[in-house]
Amino acid sequence: GYKRWADPSALAADPIEELERLYKLGHNATPDGSPELDKARNELVKLQTGDPENVALWKKFSDLSLAAFQQIYDRLGIKFDHFLGESFYNDKLDRVYRELTEAGIAEVSEGALVVFHPEHPRFKTQPFLIRKGDGASNYGSTDLATALYRAEHFHADGIVVVTDFRQGDHFEQLFLTVKKWFAAKNHSLPELHHVTFGAVTGEDGKALQTRDGGVIKLKALLDEAEERAFAIVAEKNPELPEAERREIARVVGIGAVQYADLSQNRSSNYVFSWDKMLALDGNTAPYLLYAVARIHSIFRKLGVTPGDPATESAASGLETPAELALARKLVKFPDAIRLAADTLRPHFLCLYLYELAGEFSGFYTADKVAVDDAPVRARRLLLCARTLLILETGLHLLGLRTLTRM
Repeated sequence: GYKRWADPSALAADPIEELERLYKLGHNATPDGSPELDKARNELVKLQTGDPENVALWKKFSDLSLAAFQQIYDRLGIKFDHFLGESFYNDKLDRVYRELTEAGIAEVSEGALVVFHPEHPRFKTQPFLIRKGDGASNYGSTDLATALYRAEHFHADGIVVVTDFRQGDHFEQLFLTVKKWFAAKNHSLPELHHVTFGAVTGEDGKALQTRDGGVIKLKALLDEAEERAFAIVAEKNPELPEAERREIARVVGIGAVQYADLSQNRSSNYVFSWDKMLALDGNTAPYLLYAVARIHSIFRKLGVTPGDPATESAASGLETPAELALARKLVKFPDAIRLAADTLRPHFLCLYLYELAGEFSGFYTADKVAVDDAPVRARRLLLCARTLLILETGLHLLGLRTLTRM
């Protein structure tokens, strides 16, 4: 696509938009069985065998893409310890082919290297392709190399792969192959988990789209989330300086998108609704962020620092039903963490934080914090401080940022 239709000025101005345009043109020009598809496949083989022109183009595409992705990751507060693309494994593939063949797990079929799993009802006739007939690698090749690299280099106890549910067959075949291969070669086998997620639909039940029927870009979605959040913040806090309102809107808007996704059972489809996502009530990021900001405001008004040992040492024992109910909820935080981690389902942590915020609201309504009785005030401030700590810790674990005022 690039060699035929590239627009260098468009690539410089908006690399992702131009690369997507070229990808679509290339895809449409290479239908199954066409000579153009054979040419495209040959370009891939040239790239994988080190052709200087194709390697230079690939490097250019990668650098432009990664720079654009990094802008999104920065907005989401996401950082990576390692960033290893498929190409990283190019020099590790021959070992994969050799070991699988030596172990009698892989065989040549119609010129390609494949793995059959005769014990499996579907995969006994559905081959797992790990090298194409023209010698090119594919996802199977690099995913196998990834598993081995993580086991040997990182000494991984577990590997978690996250994709949408439609990749289920691929990863089931991959994991079956890895288990047989590692057993045959005495490689240490990590736990293998495929974390799938459902589809996101619009309120009409159809795939989320722009007004003209195109795919919504994440950048545009985040922009709209910030603008919608800013309108709400400006209406509720018109006295705040605009810069502060913008910062609140950034944290609330982006947090709302993140939390809306994480708070759903990941296996289920869910409906994307701006009104629900940005609501200040219900299991939403704005509700939880507001709970955090409200607790900060309690400490500001009383001139006390959350978790101050001098204040907490004066606390008397818990007495009221609301105090005891909140305390019981607080001590269940480790259970929520364990459940979310063991099942690889963050919505369990979201549900706990939502319930904790609700329990705190009930406590705050029932029991006044700023009372004259010093031991009573100290124990209620202690409950406020622990609730704040756990709400902020939980939200940070989910990747959200928090606010001290809102």
